[in-house]
Amino acid sequence: MEGAGGGFRKDLVSKLLHVHFTDGKTKVGGDALRLMAELLTIFVVEAAVRSVRQAQAEDLALVDVDQLEKVLPQLLLDF
Repeated sequence: MEGAGGGFRKDLVSKLLHVHFTDGKTKVGGDALRLMAELLTIFVVEAAVRSVRQAQAEDLALVDVDQLEKVLPQLLLDF
């Protein structure tokens, strides 16, 4: 995530998208990259918030990967 404004860099988002494209000629416009970067930011922040809430519900002081694993199925359904 970049700078104080948060978010993902457009070059990183572009690389992530192109890794999964089957046609090498596929191009992604600037607006689409900004939209995907915003969606990824929202997804990561929501995952962190839900993991913290899960840890609090379990009376834990630290969030571990176990809490993320517990909230991930519902998070994926919500997105």
